[in-house]
Amino acid sequence: MKVGFLGTGKMGAAMARRLLLAGHELRVWNRSEGKTEPLIREGAIAAGTPAEAELGADAVFTMLFDDAAHEEVLFGANGLLDALSPGAVHIACSTISVELSERLTAEHARRGVEFVAAPVFGRPNVAEDGRLWTVVAGADGAVAKARILLEAFSRGISVIGSHPPMAHALKLGGNFLISAMIYSLSDAFVFAEGQGIDPEIFFETVNSALFQSPFYAAYAKVMLHPPQEPGATIELGAKDLRLLRAAAASRGTAMSLSDSLAEMFAEAKKLGLSKEDWAVGQYRVAQLRSGKGESA
Repeated sequence: MKVGFLGTGKMGAAMARRLLLAGHELRVWNRSEGKTEPLIREGAIAAGTPAEAELGADAVFTMLFDDAAHEEVLFGANGLLDALSPGAVHIACSTISVELSERLTAEHARRGVEFVAAPVFGRPNVAEDGRLWTVVAGADGAVAKARILLEAFSRGISVIGSHPPMAHALKLGGNFLISAMIYSLSDAFVFAEGQGIDPEIFFETVNSALFQSPFYAAYAKVMLHPPQEPGATIELGAKDLRLLRAAAASRGTAMSLSDSLAEMFAEAKKLGLSKEDWAVGQYRVAQLRSGKGESA
């Protein structure tokens, strides 16, 4: 298939590479220069603007940082929405607000263009291996067309409904659980350290006895053995929590744990940890709160 891909940061580049490996013709664009060059060397075609990425495409992916980036890339000069033609499907893989997803759903319907929400769970290394889990919502025909492409980088696909904002809401809820898990692991590790217990032994014992979770194990490894490059940053986690709280507030839903997490993210920002890995940064805040670490 002919595919456009907008947003080739760490996650986007890994996903786009899987599409290339699957044999799709790929036209790529990124807001900052240089990010598309590795993909172009591997066979992708460079697009000069978001609109140009759509030329003759069967589908166009967006994998952008936040709502503001979507406003610029979709609605701005040479934006994608004005270029999309009937028959093409826009596949939105980013973590965005439910409010923006609602707007995009209405805007695509007004223009007669298919729209599929397909946010993904997984870090960039998981995307490189083609093992993301993708949450999908949209009209049946559009989802069927998108699935062929999503399979290139997904180990699993959950279709949860026909209304695209449902998928973006589920992604925010999932990311909230990730932060909550890291939050509890961080406090537990600090507790173990205070009792003279090696955090790795603590974790191996508790995970074997209670959870048997490879997901817990993966994040514990990141926390206890920080990677050189962050997979996702504290800044990104804070953004996603803001979007979750806004979506909850719009429906009158109270989420008490989100208040504690918001305080933690605010503290991380004050300590200059915004660019730290999401899991590492939360653990660092827990250590500093308990006096087990040095100030940033």
